[in-house]
Amino acid sequence: MIGNGKKSLYPDYLPYVAAALLLAVEAILAMALLFPPSIGPAIDLASPYQPRPEWYFLWLYQLLRYFPGRSAVLGTVLIPLLFILVFIFMPYIDRGKNGRKIAVLAGSALFAVVAALTLMAVFFT
Repeated sequence: MIGNGKKSLYPDYLPYVAAALLLAVEAILAMALLFPPSIGPAIDLASPYQPRPEWYFLWLYQLLRYFPGRSAVLGTVLIPLLFILVFIFMPYIDRGKNGRKIAVLAGSALFAVVAALTLMAVFFT
């Protein structure tokens, strides 16, 4: 120990750190081998696969059911874009004498439409 008498990480504590790291890796490896994760239920390949989106996309999934084929662009791009534009322009709708009422009504209507479409996708498909 040269200098002020304190030990440094290298070379004094490096063997201890390496041994602790090796023991931690060995413990994790032993637990992974002794307790493997379950695979889950077996897949029935004879039944048809019905993909479903996550809950936050269910309203778009329901819109797609109303606009099949070539009109799918309307249900998947234009109507959601209209919803987004209403939310973007909400501060400008809010101005004026009755602006707050119109903005609250527009936001409530959009929420009600999205909620209704989501509930219809959950319960009627």
